[in-house]
Amino acid sequence: MGLFGEVGRIAKRGARFLTSAGAAVKAFRRRIHAWRRIQFTRAGLVFTLASFAVGFAAFNTGNNLLYLLFGAMLGLIVVSGWLSEQVIRDLAVLRRTPRGVTVGNPLRIHYDVENRRKKIPSFALEIGEANLPARGFLPIIRPGSHASTRSETRFIQRGIMPLDAVTVSTSFPFGLFQKSRDIHLRGELVVWPRSDRRVRPPAPGGDRNPRSGSLSVGSAGPRGEYRGLRSYRPGDDPRDIHWRTTARLGRPVVREYEQNETEALWLCLDTRGEPGDRAEIAIEMVASLAAGAFREGRRFALVTPNLTVEPGLGPGQLERILSVLARVDFTPEAPRPIPPTSPNQCVLVTTRPETSRGFGDLYSPPLAGGP
Repeated sequence: MGLFGEVGRIAKRGARFLTSAGAAVKAFRRRIHAWRRIQFTRAGLVFTLASFAVGFAAFNTGNNLLYLLFGAMLGLIVVSGWLSEQVIRDLAVLRRTPRGVTVGNPLRIHYDVENRRKKIPSFALEIGEANLPARGFLPIIRPGSHASTRSETRFIQRGIMPLDAVTVSTSFPFGLFQKSRDIHLRGELVVWPRSDRRVRPPAPGGDRNPRSGSLSVGSAGPRGEYRGLRSYRPGDDPRDIHWRTTARLGRPVVREYEQNETEALWLCLDTRGEPGDRAEIAIEMVASLAAGAFREGRRFALVTPNLTVEPGLGPGQLERILSVLARVDFTPEAPRPIPPTSPNQCVLVTTRPETSRGFGDLYSPPLAGGP
């Protein structure tokens, strides 16, 4: 019994050793693959096949001239591999990304590249993300100097794009091979939903009838206690212009009013539902209402089942809300959004209009095939 037990323990230790060794080999192979990759270009593939053909002919005929040609072709391949390796070594890359970009707009990623070698320049570099097709190009980086380039990508769907590594590649010097190297730099791209969808003006408080005129994004902010005069800013309501002071100073001047917390536009997003086109339209509605409130200088806030963005003003507030909307997921099991103020003073955007009882105003995407 003792002998069998000892054999069993040895077998278990052997199995654990083989498992850990296999995992180490796989990790090493992944590391090597991530560190350097090489692939043929079309010209390189043709040249390599031609080299083997010349070598085969040389071995079969014993022709010295063919041997010389075969050696020269192999030497060219070796030199190409060595030079391309030198080009992508000792490079430091700094990635600069925007805080966010709207769906459909160009997203530009900037790369600052430093050549840390003292004697050898880098030629014909392509810089881009390992999981994105767009690339920036640098013709040359001299030893000890910096250069900058950028890539441009468009996204057709909102969300968060994780970034793991920057890929540096080159086909220098002869275009026979494309050699690549990954430089691990973690980050993310935030793709905001569209905020230009045409929606009727919100009317929290129970009045759901849109104002006369064409559809617009947002509504005029409520007037509070008069504060004073200030210079006009883009997005101010033209009705607030103080014409006498404007004529006297020769520049537009508007009246400014106090606004209290109860005058904020509370936007509530109900994420209880299946993901899909209607869910994306609901998110775009919220983004459009927030953008309209921003343009009018009105305080606005957002409530989702998992997060509340307190009322605020300005572009920073709009970016915060758009970044939250970029991360929103619709699931049937999501909880109901609970605003920290009276629901009848809030606007609810939902794909389930039957659940809107108690809210001051309601937005719901049309059903498939609807208007």
